[in-house]
Amino acid sequence: MPTPAAPLSLTSFNGSRRELRQQLRRRRRALSAEQRRLASERLCRRLRRLPEVQRARRVALYLPNDGEIDPTPLIDWLRQRSARVYMPVLKPLSHNRLWFVHYHANTPMVRNRFGIAEPATRHGAHRARRMAAWALDLILLPLVGFDDAGQRMGMGGGFYDRTLAFTRRPGPRPRLIGLAHDCQRVDSLPVASWDVPLDAIASDARLVRP
Repeated sequence: MPTPAAPLSLTSFNGSRRELRQQLRRRRRALSAEQRRLASERLCRRLRRLPEVQRARRVALYLPNDGEIDPTPLIDWLRQRSARVYMPVLKPLSHNRLWFVHYHANTPMVRNRFGIAEPATRHGAHRARRMAAWALDLILLPLVGFDDAGQRMGMGGGFYDRTLAFTRRPGPRPRLIGLAHDCQRVDSLPVASWDVPLDAIASDARLVRP
């Protein structure tokens, strides 16, 4: 396994949160196809060892886009364990919120307004194919950046933060694990008031539990 790289230092970074997000996205896009494949393999091996992943029977994950680390090799392993897999879908007629729709080999897929593949809205409109976020056991969500304290940075649209805001209140909730390439690690990230805390962050080189 390669030696983990030092985190990106913000000591000399004078840009905005938006500029930091752009820099971290450039970092992951700069990885070669082979580097991404190996990172995905290491990540999925790490995830398969986690108790909350082993226990989960209703799991939401994502299709990688824009250089995101790829969790999809986990899908077959989850199904072998009788788990159901769900994908995030932009919720129609709602401001920056997500549905979670059951996903399998024959699920009809479309490109959403960001060019990201997701289950077709007409398909996901059937309640039997959707799962409320609170009823999921586990959500694996993509990150743009993270630090060793468990702070994280998303894409900036607030989709997961709005959808998962209920996790700040008492009641049933899924476990939340953020995923990223280790090159997206930062020495310290600023915390925004709307950031939903995660239970863990996993990369190809480490596991962070806040």
